[in-house]
Amino acid sequence: MTIVLDKDQGIESELEERIGLECPYCGVYAHMSPQSVPDAAALVRDKPKHVGLVYQCDACHAPVFLRFAVREYSDNRVELLRNFVELERPKERFAFSYLPKHTEVMFREALNCYSNNSFNAFASMCRRAARSSFAAMGEGGKLRAFEEVLVAQDIAGIDDDAFAPIKTVLFGTGQEENLPLLNRAQAGILLEILKDLFYQSFVRHGKLTRAIKVRRFFVSEENNNRQSA
Repeated sequence: MTIVLDKDQGIESELEERIGLECPYCGVYAHMSPQSVPDAAALVRDKPKHVGLVYQCDACHAPVFLRFAVREYSDNRVELLRNFVELERPKERFAFSYLPKHTEVMFREALNCYSNNSFNAFASMCRRAARSSFAAMGEGGKLRAFEEVLVAQDIAGIDDDAFAPIKTVLFGTGQEENLPLLNRAQAGILLEILKDLFYQSFVRHGKLTRAIKVRRFFVSEENNNRQSA
C-alpha cells in the first residue's frame, strides 16, 4: 500500500487517502484526511528524502503533521512509504498526584520524552524515575518492584528475550550510557510496565486509602448525628 503525490492528480492512496490514529489534540482514535499536501513538482525537482503532509482529525478538525519517507521519484510522481512518523504524539495521562514528588517530576519528564519520540532519552528518565520510586518505597522497595514487574511480564505474555531490555532499564546497575537502545515498540512496552508498576505501588494504595478515609468519615458523621438527635 502506497501514497502517491502526482503533479496533476494531487494525492493518491490505496486506502482512500485516510489514515487512522490517535489525535494528539483530542485524544480520540479517528480518521485523518489530507489537509495540506506539498507540491509534487517541487518535490520532484528537489528530491528530499522525507516529505511532510498535514492531515485533519475528523473528530476535532485539528491539523496533524506526519512525516513520510520517499520510496521513489519518477518524472511526474512521488511515491511515499506507507509508514510515517507522528511529529506530535498524544500526551500520556497518569494519576501523578499519587506519586512521590521526586518520582512525579522524573516520570513527567519521561513521558514528555516519549511523546516527542525521544525513546532513548525516555529510557534514561524511566531509570531515574524507577530509582526514585524504589527509594520512596523504603527498605526492600526495589525487590518488591521487581516482583511486580515480573507479574506484569507474565500477565502480558512477554518472553524473556523481548523483556530483557525493559528489566535492564529499570533494574540495571551499570552506567546510563550503557542502557540498551530502544525502538518504538520496546519503548511502548517499557511505558506500560512502568505505569503498571507505579499504579500498583502508589496509585492503588493512595486511592484505596482515600476511599476508606471517606467511608470512615461518613460513618463517623452518621454516628454523631444519631447521638445528637
